[in-house]
Amino acid sequence: MNNAKLALLFVVVPVLYGSDSGTEHFRADFEERAIAAQAAHLKTDQQIAFYQDLVRTRPDVPGFKVRLVSALLQKMRETTDFGYVDRASRIVDDVLKFDTANYDALRLKTGIQLEYHYFSKAAESSRRLIAMAPFDALNYGTLADALMESGDYDSAASILQKMVDLRPDLASYNRVAHYRFVNNDVSGAIDIMKHAISAGSSAPENVAWCLVELGNIYFKIGKLSEAAEAFTAALRLFPAYHTSHAGLGRVLAAKGDRQAAIVSYKRAQSITPMPDYAAALFDLYSATGKKYEAEQQRRSIELIDRLMLANNEKANRNLSLIYSDHNWKPARALELAQNELAYRQDVYTFDALAWALYRNSRFLEAREAALKAMNLNTPEPQFYLHASLIESALGNSREANGLWTKAVELDPAWPAPERSPLP
Repeated sequence: MNNAKLALLFVVVPVLYGSDSGTEHFRADFEERAIAAQAAHLKTDQQIAFYQDLVRTRPDVPGFKVRLVSALLQKMRETTDFGYVDRASRIVDDVLKFDTANYDALRLKTGIQLEYHYFSKAAESSRRLIAMAPFDALNYGTLADALMESGDYDSAASILQKMVDLRPDLASYNRVAHYRFVNNDVSGAIDIMKHAISAGSSAPENVAWCLVELGNIYFKIGKLSEAAEAFTAALRLFPAYHTSHAGLGRVLAAKGDRQAAIVSYKRAQSITPMPDYAAALFDLYSATGKKYEAEQQRRSIELIDRLMLANNEKANRNLSLIYSDHNWKPARALELAQNELAYRQDVYTFDALAWALYRNSRFLEAREAALKAMNLNTPEPQFYLHASLIESALGNSREANGLWTKAVELDPAWPAPERSPLP
């Protein structure tokens, strides 16, 4: 990545703007906006109930449906329950059926396309919205998200710069922080994520999300105390945030406190049953000799996979990584990673593909995918661990040792039993 582009990001050009661009000539409704300003102080569940009532009593006001969609998407971010996205999608489509030019609905539809991993569609939609409202920073954010997930990091750089110029706030800063981390600028990523946290948000979950991301960065570079502080701060803001509990579980496991780690992961799992949490609990129960409990977690992972198949969900790189980490169902791990690659071509997907190819003894193809994963020198220890084992399988001990050393240099706490895949 060109260093000049990295330096450019986070050069903030102040821009004066008032209300969201384009909204005044897209059926702006004073009454709806006044009500929305009052509802903004409600909790997410309260907002959903509030707007549902308004939609029932005032179906003639599309703005209330749009606000309901926004609340549903916020709830999805808080819970990772994609049922909220499905509800939001149906409502947006209903609004656009009667008003194809409803700007707010079109913008939310782009966000929904991102949630469904329709990245090429989201990029196309974002570009159309930018043409309609070139000073609306959020459209640059959705375009940057789509480009990053598609692996087009060079194009994402200039788009992110435009977003920061237009609107230097939590939404733009956290995206730039992720960009910097992927492009091997850890200190820059940490600094800008702190700016995102300081910028704040009316939704506590948004700030908690940034704190968790900050904690994840610290964790990956072996700064476990700093990671724990960030995860704990997120819980103070949003006590039921499952990713914060899971983050603390990772820290506790890395420190060797397996019993406390189990408690944290069980708390995360009770809020949102993610396969990642079941996999972590499988490892922890196995390490503490609790074979029955470990087997229950393994079965829950397989149940999630069966439900995915029943719902015709074909791609899931996280589940692929879980299968590859434990050397379970290598063919299924490869299928999931290959299907994911059809949607997104970022470095994380290439890493999952490399690891699945390794588990299927397709070592030359695995090396090719691993090189793509490491293309930006992203400071992800697992990238280098996977590449190390691939080179070892190819008989290249010198390269394997160098890559293993790189993983340990990135994260001095590596390796720990709960964090290392089985050889």
